[in-house]
Amino acid sequence: TITIQDAQQKLVEFLRFASKGNEVIILDNNRPLAKLTPIFPTETSRIPGLSRGKIWMSEDFNEPLPEDFWTGQN
Repeated sequence: TITIQDAQQKLVEFLRFASKGNEVIILDNNRPLAKLTPIFPTETSRIPGLSRGKIWMSEDFNEPLPEDFWTGQN
């Protein structure tokens, strides 16, 4: 935890500290005011082909849906 004054004087230092996975809590009169936390990158991009053979589509997948689908009739 740090004071507002420390945060103002050493902001770059605390940002680097937080970017390494640490948390910095900024205090105002000994009361928590704000928190610096790292922002980790989102998931890595997907790898094509990992689910090959695990997904099945019917032969008529691209065919128009029947009229009763749209009208809600059976």
